[in-house]
Amino acid sequence: MQSRLDKSPVATWWWTIDRWFLAAFLSLMGLGIVLSFAASPAVAERIGLDSFHFATRQIIFTVPALGVMLAVSFLDSRQIRRMSLIMLCLMLVLMVAVLYVGVEVKGARRWVSLAGLSIQPSEFLKPAFVIMCAWLFAEHKRQPDIPGNLFAMLLLVLVVSLLVAQPDLGQTMLTTGTWGIMFFMAGLPWLWIIVLGAAGVGGVFAAYTVFPHVALRIDKFLTGEGDTFQVDMGRDALINGGWFGVGPGEGTVKRVIPDSHADFVFSVAGEEFGLIMCFFIMSIFAFIVLRGLNTALKEHDDFTRYAVGGLVTVFGLQAVINMCVNLQLVPAKGMTLPFISYGGSSQIAIAISMGMVLALTRKRPEKRKQMGFALPQRAMPAE
Repeated sequence: MQSRLDKSPVATWWWTIDRWFLAAFLSLMGLGIVLSFAASPAVAERIGLDSFHFATRQIIFTVPALGVMLAVSFLDSRQIRRMSLIMLCLMLVLMVAVLYVGVEVKGARRWVSLAGLSIQPSEFLKPAFVIMCAWLFAEHKRQPDIPGNLFAMLLLVLVVSLLVAQPDLGQTMLTTGTWGIMFFMAGLPWLWIIVLGAAGVGGVFAAYTVFPHVALRIDKFLTGEGDTFQVDMGRDALINGGWFGVGPGEGTVKRVIPDSHADFVFSVAGEEFGLIMCFFIMSIFAFIVLRGLNTALKEHDDFTRYAVGGLVTVFGLQAVINMCVNLQLVPAKGMTLPFISYGGSSQIAIAISMGMVLALTRKRPEKRKQMGFALPQRAMPAE
């Protein structure tokens, strides 16, 4: 335990960090490791790998993800912006490169191989995009003659164009929805709400018309016809688990779900640990989002307010989409459950995002001065 009189960087970090956020993130990481042992052995055995191949790799991914999250949490807001600008430029270059040299999986190019590692640039693009849009919105509000809102719109168009070109419509909707919420936080006029809402509806209709796989998934969802094996098995796993589950390692439906360790790990949690576990997982995500939005609401600095609001929004929306797919509430879409689903790029990228949240919500002395609080005085020894 660090003393309050200790002024070292680590001690200062410990006493200024939002420990509720930190505990929630660590809980999700821990659940990801536990559930990987429940969900991945059947998948590994099916493709001829060691039973705990994916579980071991999940631990290997979690260790650097934890380190990255903690390292980013030491940064201040200016360093966060600089890091995000560099990351945004690099990921935009990789997003273009992936269209030409990326690995094609199921008709989409979303991965690029660097130094033997497979990287999904769109995962790392999201936090950088949120931070830069937050800065542009804040600059426009601080000085209206700066066209920050216009530049944020142009950045959105660029990012969406690259995502659609892959194509990755799930990330497109996630990014666009987060941007819209941030714009609303920045004082979006009602006229723009109507215009952007109409544009969103038009975009969904265009995707249904232009992309056959999108039309197929929507049709399957609406009619229940066609190959709905995986989502049906995900639902059956939840039903089989009931309230309290069949017990760790005792799940049977999970053995036939192709992506039980990734997109459908939530269903595995429901089968083996019951709906109680599902509600517990949902409550952690809800806590993070609500605490983040509440913190953003109380924040005096515009950039911090928009950035924290945007980061927890994209985090929460991604979790909601994943869980809704498992519950057959929305058409099937391959999207990971943050910190819990298997995946190296996803783990590291989400760790960066949540490290930014920890950094931006720290109780910094300059914030206390702005809010009219006196800095704590060093304790005096008793006479």
